[in-house]
Amino acid sequence: MSAKTVGLIDYDMGNLKSVAHALEKVGLKVKTVDSPSKLKGISALVLPGVGAFRVAVKNLRTRKLFEPVREWIETKKPFLGICLGYQLLFEEGKEGGTSEKGLGIFKGKVKKFPSKNNLKIPHMGWNKVMPVNKKIFSGIGKTPYFYFVHSYFPVPEDKNLIAAKTEYGMPFSSCIAWNHSFACQFHPEKSGANGLRLLKNFAAQIPS
Repeated sequence: MSAKTVGLIDYDMGNLKSVAHALEKVGLKVKTVDSPSKLKGISALVLPGVGAFRVAVKNLRTRKLFEPVREWIETKKPFLGICLGYQLLFEEGKEGGTSEKGLGIFKGKVKKFPSKNNLKIPHMGWNKVMPVNKKIFSGIGKTPYFYFVHSYFPVPEDKNLIAAKTEYGMPFSSCIAWNHSFACQFHPEKSGANGLRLLKNFAAQIPS
């Protein structure tokens, strides 16, 4: 496999085609990963996802990918988490009153937007992102717009992780970054030129 091949986790939680297309558009080769054996020969791992936190954890465990994904991130290998793939990095998610443990890479919980001030939930559509990490947002404007679809958001305990913030009834962490990795609540694959530039910045951080 090429040194710039990324593994795209397939656990039945989202449209892989649009993510794969965007990754290929910035010069990366994509290999679908639906079992631990498929992790061989890749240089970075991408965990996308749309849907319920609890179901995502169950599906990762069913495909025996939960521990391999956690080990990949803990060993500081390049990683990208998108939407639900961002939320799963934290200790706990709640949906329908039920708590579920996430990957636990970072301390913090996933919370739901409060139902107040006529706030529409889910948060859906284009919204302004305020970067605080210049490296991952290199070449992107000071207040770029990205596309969101979510009702929940992580609250990282370590504020140094936060790479960007967004306002939706309240400020929340819409992107985090560490080592050669980052994770975002918005969908770069649906965010036009800004999203592609962000993915290109991620690709540049993957060692050859």
